[in-house]
Amino acid sequence: VQLQASGGGLVQAGGYLRLSCAASGRTSIFNSMGWFRQAPGKEREFVSFIRSTGDTAYYGDSVKGRFTISRDKAKTTWYLQMNNLKPEDTAVYYCAAHNGRISTSSIKRAGAYEYWGQGTQVTVSS
Repeated sequence: VQLQASGGGLVQAGGYLRLSCAASGRTSIFNSMGWFRQAPGKEREFVSFIRSTGDTAYYGDSVKGRFTISRDKAKTTWYLQMNNLKPEDTAVYYCAAHNGRISTSSIKRAGAYEYWGQGTQVTVSS
C-alpha cells in the first residue's frame, strides 16, 4: 500500500490550496483517513480526520473554520481544502490512513495510523 500526497505549493497569505492523497496497491477501503503537518523544529501536528463513511470529520483547533476534509466515493482518495491560509500554516503536510476504526480519542495520535504518505510542502508567504 502506498499513499501519494500532492497539491502543495507556495501561496500568499489569504490564499488557498487543495491537497490530495491517493492510495494505491490495495482494493479494500480505509476506515480512517487523516492529515498531519510538521513545521521545521516542531512536532508533527494533527490537522484533520475523516471516516470512510464521510459523515464524521474532525479538525485541529488552529485550522477549524478554514480547512475542510473530504473523500471521494471510491474512498481511496481524500482531500484537504485549505482556505484563508496563514504563514503559520507553512509545513510539510502528510496524509495518513488506517485500515480499522481509530477511536475518536486517538485520531490526533500519529501512532494510531498504519500508513503514511511522503509529505507535500505548503509554504504561505506573508
